[in-house]
Amino acid sequence: MTDDSSSSTTTASAQFATEHFFRHESARLVATLAGQFGARRLQWIEDVVQEALVRALQTWPYRGVPENPAAWLTQTARHLALDQLRREQRWNEREEGISAEQARWMAVPVEAAAEDDAHLRDDTLRLMFVCCHPQLSAEAQIALALRTLCGLSPAEIAAAFVTSEATISKRLVRARQRIRELELPFEIPAAHELPQRLHAVLASLYLLFNEGYKASSGPHLVRADLCHEAIRLTELLATHQHTCLPQCHALLALMLLSAARLPARTDDAGEILRLHEQDRSLWDQSLIHRGLQHLQLSARGDTLTEYHLEAGIAACHSTASSHADTDWPRILALYDQLAQLTPSSVVALNRAIAVGRVHGAQSGMEALAAVKGLDAYLPLHAARGAFASELGQTQDAAAHYRRALALATLPSERSFFERLLAACETARPEK
Repeated sequence: MTDDSSSSTTTASAQFATEHFFRHESARLVATLAGQFGARRLQWIEDVVQEALVRALQTWPYRGVPENPAAWLTQTARHLALDQLRREQRWNEREEGISAEQARWMAVPVEAAAEDDAHLRDDTLRLMFVCCHPQLSAEAQIALALRTLCGLSPAEIAAAFVTSEATISKRLVRARQRIRELELPFEIPAAHELPQRLHAVLASLYLLFNEGYKASSGPHLVRADLCHEAIRLTELLATHQHTCLPQCHALLALMLLSAARLPARTDDAGEILRLHEQDRSLWDQSLIHRGLQHLQLSARGDTLTEYHLEAGIAACHSTASSHADTDWPRILALYDQLAQLTPSSVVALNRAIAVGRVHGAQSGMEALAAVKGLDAYLPLHAARGAFASELGQTQDAAAHYRRALALATLPSERSFFERLLAACETARPEK
């Protein structure tokens, strides 16, 4: 019995370690191998990394998790890659060159290579720009970056794009084929080429952060690991000599100011807490301070992007001492600017909520009525339910909350709307 228990514990520990490295290390390993074997072999590199992770899952439960798991994965992936290349006829003809490359790579201890954070950061940055090459479609650029660098599944990417998983899978296949056909170089583009690519890089990181801030699937509302990875990558851009531009600082400010509120977004049981219900003493003041610093840096020059405006909105929330002290007129003014700069149904929805906070729930409902194209978007029905509840229209509120409940994908969301529905049912009926 003791041996079985010990074996079960070891297996569980190994599986957890493997899953952790799949999420946190696979993107870095892909970037490293792409730097060595070429970005045109991106699909093959991803397969090699997957095989290395499978071998870890098969080996670690029996031999134990290595002292340096990242180094083990790096070495295993390199050996798998070289073995596969040797089996290819065209690479057999270049065996001498392969051996020379192997000697050069293996001259550096694998532990040092795995822990050489600066090297990995550079590879990650290069691959981000390779994925966002202007000869790929804008949608393909972002999807490829989210899949390859950020580790999101096709289903998670589909949720970000509000489309089907099959569409995203096809988009990824075409993007990898295009990279192979064009033999895109594994390098940071020249300074004059950055504007063509930076927009897609930032959009990818923005969507990655959003998936962490409010997950589209899984057991938890918040996936803090994705938020922090998005912040890490955005900091690389904000500190790189060629990409430390106002829009990078603005996006980083938005992420930091939003991430500061993560500890208060759910209670101890994982239940959702709305902004006015959150314990603001739990907000991370150090992140707020850093966010405000980057917001100030983003004001240099005359660039104004959606990230500047959204960061300004986040700053209004993060610096308010209480929900009642929130500067809603300022937030509404920023949403007015955002609606002019990047008009969309989601922006219109968020603006309508701000209208309700400034001019009252009835005005908010009227603004929501003008929002189009979001019938299957949960936050729209949640906002309608909230305003109807404030107006005492409990039957209408319950109808909106039922619609939101039908669209909920997370356990915490379902529990949240079930509680709101129960409150509507116990409230006195409207006269």
